[in-house]
Amino acid sequence: MDGFRGAGGQAGGRAALARRAASFAAALVSTWLIPPPAAGQLPDSVQRQIHEVFSDFDHTNSPGCALAVYRDGEIVFARGYGMANLELGIAIAPRTVFDIGSTSKQFTAFAVQLLAEDGKLSLDDPVRKHFPEMPAYADRITIRNLVQHTSGLRDYLALMSLAGYNFDDVTDDADALKLIVRQHAPNFAPDSEWLYSNSGYFLLSQIVKRVSGKTLRQFAAERIFQPLGMQVTHFHDDHTMIVPNRATGYSPAGNAGYRIDMSNFEQTGDGAVYTTVEELLLWDRNWYAGTVGGQALLARQLETGKLMSGEDHGYAGGVMVGQYRDVKTVRHGGAWAGYRAELLRFPEQRTSIACLCNRADADPSARADRVADVLLAKLGSKPAREGAATTPAATVSPEQLARLAGGWRSPATGDVVIFEARDGKLYLLGWGRPLTPAGPDRFTLGPFTYVWSAEPAPAVKLERSGKTQDTYQRLPAVTVDSTALSVYAGTWYSQELDTEWRIVPAGNRLRIEIRERPSGMLRPAGPDLFSDGQRHLVFTRRGDRVTGMTVSAGRVRGIGFTRRGT
Repeated sequence: MDGFRGAGGQAGGRAALARRAASFAAALVSTWLIPPPAAGQLPDSVQRQIHEVFSDFDHTNSPGCALAVYRDGEIVFARGYGMANLELGIAIAPRTVFDIGSTSKQFTAFAVQLLAEDGKLSLDDPVRKHFPEMPAYADRITIRNLVQHTSGLRDYLALMSLAGYNFDDVTDDADALKLIVRQHAPNFAPDSEWLYSNSGYFLLSQIVKRVSGKTLRQFAAERIFQPLGMQVTHFHDDHTMIVPNRATGYSPAGNAGYRIDMSNFEQTGDGAVYTTVEELLLWDRNWYAGTVGGQALLARQLETGKLMSGEDHGYAGGVMVGQYRDVKTVRHGGAWAGYRAELLRFPEQRTSIACLCNRADADPSARADRVADVLLAKLGSKPAREGAATTPAATVSPEQLARLAGGWRSPATGDVVIFEARDGKLYLLGWGRPLTPAGPDRFTLGPFTYVWSAEPAPAVKLERSGKTQDTYQRLPAVTVDSTALSVYAGTWYSQELDTEWRIVPAGNRLRIEIRERPSGMLRPAGPDLFSDGQRHLVFTRRGDRVTGMTVSAGRVRGIGFTRRGT
């Protein structure tokens, strides 16, 4: 399953978002290029530069994005690019409604803060106070851990994928909660790591329901959206509900153009807010005015947390507090089905950028950054994006690429990365585009950098913003055929997923079937280890017999399977 609710371009990985001293921020207020225009609009020359950011979407045969720029509580620019519905020929406009995915999390965190203000809960409450059905390990997990992604809980959307659910299946709160409760162990002890988990925010929606007696949709409507005048915005918990002006979600379909990419999931909290760039202005205003919640509550929502190591992980209440080009930012992205979103605030400049899209490859985080590049004078006219190579791509020989290729595994997390050298380029399995060489042993992929080293042993470091996120060790090369793969074949059952997998050798790969549906091909990455770049299967043996299997998938680690019929 692709397109899990995630934080978008600025949120992936376990990166702590670097921040400069507060004294430096005061010097940045004057860096905004565009003063508030008397007519409430950006100058034509600036608008033309913004149009260029979306020129590839600005036609009638493509889905696209709605964009708005807010300044001092007003919309100074708003426009749609591309089509909200390709079948009916309806163009995107500022009033078009989008599913904003994980950008919704700030509303969920705000609802929890309101209940804390009411005295109905404390962010230091243990999770089992509200969910006595959770396993005993949840005694150490607090509501604050859920808010800040330090709980260690396995991501329920990843679990649903491993259990064989598809976007077009209808699932509800009971399905998600049952799956979370079945987990025998977390990924890690609370506060020992930062790892994005949709389970935390789904559980927050259930806490709102158990504490207030109202669903998150009802509570947010009464306490947040209606008081702010947000008439269209809502948590969407009924997949049959008709939503006027809703954009259809799409994904690229190669030469065929696009395919509809929608979801029937009905869980809320981790996502599921439907809104427009027009109405997000009202939410943006509240960050300054405090009309709902008050300034003290808003300040608490911007408090980032720390790990046991003392490291500030940069995540606050459904938003990430960081910097873009030395300017303070508060932001969050979203990705769900064919929808993508980014809400980026520059609080010292009282300026925000909302970019909501209905195509899975839109990358609104990058586009919002490019719009910011137009507006931030100190960056120049065409600055490079954060994390992008600032020098021309290096030339790397085929022999060097071959040396870097192969499987690598993290001892800390169990994650596996597989690099492939082909056509004079280096690819990461599971990604469609090649890495960009920045040197013979350094390659970039979006905001991430992979750095190879040979001493004291071959290793690959994953970096973001100059900080190491993980380190991978070389896996031994393996060669297998269908005969050798037969030892893994059969039916495997996971009690934690309550699901059977059927594993079938197919050439030198393993074909996975879940719920009698094809679920992809995995290639050997090491001894008794298989991966497709997203899921990693590790088999265990008793003597020469393969008797056990564990599966990890990014936000889920170590799901156990037992073999059936042996």
